[in-house]
Amino acid sequence: MQRAALLEKTLIPCLLPALQLLLWHSALWTVQEATPLGPARSLPQSFLLKCLEQVRKIQADGAELQERLCATHKLCHPEELVLLGHSLGIPQAPLSSCSSQSLQLTSCLDQLHGGLFLYQGLLQALAGISPELAPTLDTLQLDVTDFATNIWLQMEDLGVAPAVQPTQGTMPTFTSAFQRRAGGVLVASQLQRFLGLAYRGLRYLAEP
Repeated sequence: MQRAALLEKTLIPCLLPALQLLLWHSALWTVQEATPLGPARSLPQSFLLKCLEQVRKIQADGAELQERLCATHKLCHPEELVLLGHSLGIPQAPLSSCSSQSLQLTSCLDQLHGGLFLYQGLLQALAGISPELAPTLDTLQLDVTDFATNIWLQMEDLGVAPAVQPTQGTMPTFTSAFQRRAGGVLVASQLQRFLGLAYRGLRYLAEP
């Protein structure tokens, strides 16, 4: 009994500091894993500059689609088609996490990729809009896909990409040529607003 008591008195003071250190490291690791990447976590400048270039390219593609729908089919005012958009079930993509006031890098990249993925599906749903608009639509769709891929690869580099790529949800069904063209106006308009928010967030991240 005396020997056991002596061992207890000798070992416990020695083990306590090691145990405290182990618990401290465990708590620190948990906090680091749970905390999302904030704006202080820098992104490669080359990635940000490429993103800004891609946004400008897609904005130009979208503007061309809008102009051609206006000139060819007299569909020039997306605000006049909002009710039709609701009835067709054309969704919109949020991008609140990319606001410079409350920017969280992980959430921003996730929303940006999710929005681009949504617009990929919407643009695919517009296939057959009209022969004269098909090349413009194809170019827009390709550029959106390239941008989404660029974002996804950066998320993988940061270790914040989901284990599985998202799958496309239910897309609106256009049952007439007019619905498809009106849908083109609405999708292009929504995409332009989305890209405007994305551009401001990316430019904020690119500032020194």
